[in-house]
Amino acid sequence: MEYVLIAIGILVVLLIAGIGLLTSRGRRTTRLDDDAAAGTTLTRPRPPAPTEEPAPTGATASGLGLPPETVEAPEVELPPVEPEPGLLLETPPPSAGRLVRLRSRLARSQSSLGRGLLTVLAREKLTEDDWEELEETLLAADVGVAATSQIVERLRTQSMVLATASGAELRELLIDNLTAVLGPDLDRTLGTDRHEGRPGVLLVVGVNGAGKTTTVGKIARVLVGDGKSVVLGAADTFRAAAADQLETWGERVGVLTVRGREGGDPASVAFEAVRTGIEGEADTVVIDTAGRLHTKAGLMDELGKVKRVAEKQAPITEVLLVLDATTGQNGVVQARVFTEAVDVTGVVLTKLDGTAKGGIVVSVQRELGIPVKLVGLGEGPDDLAPFEPRAFAEALVGEG
Repeated sequence: MEYVLIAIGILVVLLIAGIGLLTSRGRRTTRLDDDAAAGTTLTRPRPPAPTEEPAPTGATASGLGLPPETVEAPEVELPPVEPEPGLLLETPPPSAGRLVRLRSRLARSQSSLGRGLLTVLAREKLTEDDWEELEETLLAADVGVAATSQIVERLRTQSMVLATASGAELRELLIDNLTAVLGPDLDRTLGTDRHEGRPGVLLVVGVNGAGKTTTVGKIARVLVGDGKSVVLGAADTFRAAAADQLETWGERVGVLTVRGREGGDPASVAFEAVRTGIEGEADTVVIDTAGRLHTKAGLMDELGKVKRVAEKQAPITEVLLVLDATTGQNGVVQARVFTEAVDVTGVVLTKLDGTAKGGIVVSVQRELGIPVKLVGLGEGPDDLAPFEPRAFAEALVGEG
C-alpha cells in the first residue's frame, strides 16, 4: 500500500512539472522600445526550423558512383513576332516636295496679297500714290518696314521694265523680289542626324496655344517619312494630357515616347529621353517642353534648366521655336524673349493656311536672324513642310 501511495505522489509531481514546462514554451512577444509607452507589442513567431537536404551520394542511374552527366536542353524555336491585333502603323510621306504639294492651301489664304501687288504693278504708269499703295499692301501682310522698303526700292529701279511687262513677267518679277527678302541663302537644315555615336537632339519650345505638342508629333512623322528612327520626350509635365497626346502621335508611326508623372520634373524626362535614344541607337530624339509665357522669367529659367540637364547625355543639336503665324508682329516679340533663354536655331510657323499674313516669315528672319525651317499649312497629320523660299513666294503671289 505504501508503494502505491508513493507511486501516486510521484505521478502528481511529474504532472505538475509537465504542465509548467508546456506553459513556459508558448509564443514569445517582444515589446519595442518606441512602442513600449503606448503599450503596443509586435509578436514575433518563432522561425521554422531549417530543413536539411540529404547529402548527394554520387550515385547515378548506372550505379557506378560516377558524377551525373550534364544534359543539354534542346534548342527551342520561337514563333515569329506577330503585330498587336488592330494596330496599323501609318507610313508618312517624305519631307521632300511637301511644300509644293501644299502650296495651293497657302495660295488660297494669301491670295489677297498676291492680287493686291499684281494689281498695282500692272498699271500703265505708277504714280507716287501707287507706290504708297504697294508699301501699304506689304506692311499689312506683316512683311515689316525694312523688308518693305527693300522690295519697293528694287521695284522702283525696274519701273521701266514694269511699264512694258506682260502679266506673266510681272508675276515672275514679283516672285524674284519676294524670294530675295525671304533669305534663300539661309541654312535651313535640321540637326537630326547621329553624330559621334549619339542621336541628334531637337528641343521644341514655344508659348501656350501655338500648337507646339502637335508640331512635335508632326516632326516625328516627317522624320519617320525620311527613314529615321525617333524617340519622343514628353517633357511638358504641367499641361494635363500633354503626354497622352504626344504618345498617341508616336504610336501611330511606331515611335517610342518617354514620359513622367504629371507635374513631375520636366528636366528628368528630357534626360531619360536622351538616354533612351542613346541606348536604343535612335537617329533623333525630339523633346516637347511645357508651354511658356514669354513674360514669366521663372518659366524661362526652367526651360534653360531642361536644356542643361538634357545636354549631360548628348548635345542639343537643334532648338526649334514654334510660333503661331496669326499673332503677327507679337510673334517677333515672343521669339526675341526665347532667344535670351535658349539658343534658338530655327523657327516653325504654324497656322499659315488660315488668317495668317505670310509676311511674318520675312519679319522673323530679318529681325532675329533666325531662319524659318518648317511651316504648318493645315490640321492634317502631314501638313508640316520644310520651308522653301521660292515655293513660298510663288504661293504668296498666286497663279498667273
